[in-house]
Amino acid sequence: MLQMLRTIPHLAITPLFILWFGIGETSKILLIALGAFFPLYVNTFLGIRGVDRKLVEVARVLEFSRWQQIRLVILPGALPNVLLGVRLSLGVSWLGLVVAEMMGSSSGVGYLIQDARQFSVITIVFVGIAIFAAVGKLSDSLVRWLEKRLLKWRENFTG
Repeated sequence: MLQMLRTIPHLAITPLFILWFGIGETSKILLIALGAFFPLYVNTFLGIRGVDRKLVEVARVLEFSRWQQIRLVILPGALPNVLLGVRLSLGVSWLGLVVAEMMGSSSGVGYLIQDARQFSVITIVFVGIAIFAAVGKLSDSLVRWLEKRLLKWRENFTG
């Protein structure tokens, strides 16, 4: 069921979200959250499933509580995949924001691009694209910085 929802494009769902939740911020936030959920979910799931079984067995032998196993073994082992999911989710979030603002909004950079397209003002379209690119690059750089800080313990991580 989740995989069926994951494959539905944002453009197909946007009109429904506008009808159900209106043109306001709620529909935008829910559309962005829906798009960002799946990359994070899939990568977190893969990260948890990819934790070395031997480490979990050692934690059991050392009589770690379930909370200690999660905090000291599973979360650090899954963290690279979780951070990858965050990076992918941020990209999908920007895409969702653009779609939401272009389809059913009366403000925002996406609306500005759509409005400029209707009046053939190419310079404003390029400015809007540059804004999305710059903010997208900044958010990706922030997550890469977090990766460098949080994954120092990994020998194969080169940043």
